[in-house]
Amino acid sequence: MFNYIWSLISWYLRPFVKWILHHTTHMCELQRICYGERTGAPRTFGVENSLRLSKNLDIKSLLSYLDDVTAHKGITARSERGILEETIRTVLIAKKINPTAHPDFAKLFGKCVELIWGYRQLCVECEELRQTPYDSDNPSHESLLLKFWNLLMPFEQLEARITKQWQDIGFQGDDPKTDFRGMGILGLENLVYFAQEYPTAATHVLSHSMHPRYGYAFAIVGINLTSMALRLLKDGSAKSHMYNSLKTLPSISAFHQFYCYLFYEFDGFWIESKPSNIMEFSSIQEKFENNIRVALANPSTVFRINLSVDNI
Repeated sequence: MFNYIWSLISWYLRPFVKWILHHTTHMCELQRICYGERTGAPRTFGVENSLRLSKNLDIKSLLSYLDDVTAHKGITARSERGILEETIRTVLIAKKINPTAHPDFAKLFGKCVELIWGYRQLCVECEELRQTPYDSDNPSHESLLLKFWNLLMPFEQLEARITKQWQDIGFQGDDPKTDFRGMGILGLENLVYFAQEYPTAATHVLSHSMHPRYGYAFAIVGINLTSMALRLLKDGSAKSHMYNSLKTLPSISAFHQFYCYLFYEFDGFWIESKPSNIMEFSSIQEKFENNIRVALANPSTVFRINLSVDNI
């Protein structure tokens, strides 16, 4: 109740406070944020919040346009510059900012816009991949699945496409395609990226999954962590990490790297938890996700894979 009342008070006081600050600093709110907040998540969160709360009709129209562009994955290497220039121009005019007197504003503000709507577009791209079912009649899907096997088991050849060998790397049955139903091709792409880009870490985690006491199904857990990573992305929890770690327009590789961190860290968390059996998976994963959410609530958070290898 207190938070609700405070939010209500803040909403009504906000225009008055902005008016005072504008007349004392001779800068609009966006300028104060870009000049006063630390680069990365603190500044980008500030800009995002200011834009969403703006009552200026031109800015409201601009946000609708940007939301529509990202919903259709319209920000590309080819279109990005034009979109950013138009966005900056609109804000300069709407906020009466003199670009000659404030030469740094366009660069600082433009970087925030790139991260904000790049993140929104990344959510759309990941969701599309999740909704793309694994198709055993699709050569590219089959090739990606076989690549995953070869990356993890380079010295063991598959006896057949459908074989119990898949269970050696943590699939449930003889044909992995059935395990991708929930996460679609996104789950497979995550697994392949982990095994390809972080082979030492992936091999380390795979060895833990084969532990005689604390073992787990590597691939199935990996697909569950895809679900978790996507959940954190779509509800906005992952913004702090993304805004702090990215220097350019977010791409699918940013999500893959986020996933790889989660997989590697979950493995360590699982082993440290010393589960009595696999039935504890749900409760341990829930605790792990809660820990990640607490970390992500800090606007300074940025995740990096720590490639320390233990001997357990």
